[in-house]
Amino acid sequence: MNSDSAAERVDTTKPHPARRYDYWLGGKDNFAADRESADAVAEAFPTVQLAAVENRNFLRRAVAYLTGEAGIRQFLDIGTGLPTAGNVHEIAQGIAPESRIVYVDNDPIVLVHARHLLDSAPEGATAYLDADLRDPRHILDHPDLLSTIDLSKPVALMVVAVAHFMTDDQQPYELIRTLTDALAPGSYLVMSHATNDYLDEHDLARSAEANTRSGVPFQLRSGAEFAKFFDGFTLVPPGITAVTLWRPEEYRPHPRPEAVSMLGAVARIP
Repeated sequence: MNSDSAAERVDTTKPHPARRYDYWLGGKDNFAADRESADAVAEAFPTVQLAAVENRNFLRRAVAYLTGEAGIRQFLDIGTGLPTAGNVHEIAQGIAPESRIVYVDNDPIVLVHARHLLDSAPEGATAYLDADLRDPRHILDHPDLLSTIDLSKPVALMVVAVAHFMTDDQQPYELIRTLTDALAPGSYLVMSHATNDYLDEHDLARSAEANTRSGVPFQLRSGAEFAKFFDGFTLVPPGITAVTLWRPEEYRPHPRPEAVSMLGAVARIP
């Protein structure tokens, strides 16, 4: 893993979802193109920063559930994004130090910072793959993945706030199914996805225009369209719901679902 060569590959002139997400979360690893793209989206959706924060909270709760209640000890996190507080390995290994995590992202700037994702507890292990969800076989066959997690045992596949960057022509359902088909029975799929369920025609038009200006391909999906990712799997209660309402912490208020417009779910793979 060569962070020097990765730094040379960073294109600061084009926005990238990982860096845009970093901007919304208050990070510093983003560039003018990312901020301009993020601001274009925020003009149409002023609550987009809140959505990013609540989506990250959903990820943390899902990992805590899978580790603490479901007994999962292996995680494959695709679309990792830039390191922040509460990364998957920090949450999982805080509960079960022997947990093993493989991170995947296709932004070279994430690779530059990947050392923060590899700070594993000595009982467990972490790895980082510079790879793309659109090439699932490359991920599944990668020697660093195979030396870190055992695909013959249950794995939690995390695809959080990623699939909405894949338009239908990129076959997102088929790509996710290729990944889940490779996992052992008793594995889990964790996903969140931006939704149009709470938008009227005016909001949809503003969304389409903002996404065009942002320069990042993006596709909102309805709850029914999101549910197709989980066909044949057993949803963990409360099922498909707003990310703010998926096993929320009782000690903190949670925003209205329409303010976040993000669905989330966790499902067991038979």
